[in-house]
Amino acid sequence: MIDFNTTDAIEILGTIAFSISGTFAAVQKRLDPFGVLIIAFVTSIGGGTVRDLLLGDTPVAWMRDVNYCLLILVTCILTLFFKRHIKKFKVTLFLFDSLGLGLFTLVGVQKGVVFGLSPGICVALGTITGCFGGIIRDTLLNTIPLIFRKEIYATACITGGILYFALLRFHLDADVAKIVVIAFIVTIRIIVVKYKLALPKFGY
Repeated sequence: MIDFNTTDAIEILGTIAFSISGTFAAVQKRLDPFGVLIIAFVTSIGGGTVRDLLLGDTPVAWMRDVNYCLLILVTCILTLFFKRHIKKFKVTLFLFDSLGLGLFTLVGVQKGVVFGLSPGICVALGTITGCFGGIIRDTLLNTIPLIFRKEIYATACITGGILYFALLRFHLDADVAKIVVIAFIVTIRIIVVKYKLALPKFGY
């Protein structure tokens, strides 16, 4: 059985991480405060919204619990307040985007489990939850989404989701499995960017 307290904590941390990443992405594009807030919002709730619509779980999560909207607002404001103390915007954006990716991938996988879906569909939902907020963010900022670039992005979500079910199959404690999967996805992203790894290209 899923520990919903742990799941809620992971979703809150994911919301904070993606809100920070969205805020920094918007600041880099020199948007006004309202534009920054919109980008932070869609980055945080985009993937979960698409996931819930696919599941028919409506109203979607952030509409049922306004606290998530308040959390995004507060996180965005605090990030803007402290941004002057952070010199390396790109590094900060990357780290929080990677953390959000790992956290929300796991949230999506577990949501699929709650709905009694097969492991493959759960992994797909985890990938959607982790990636689609960033896709919407980058699209609105007129940037090619990371998932469509050469970097390994969605693949990290997929392998992380598979790892989660593999760990459970070997009877690893569920909470430990969650931590391992989140750390795995974040580590994959760091290694990929540091060593400039990419999937092979096909075409002419």
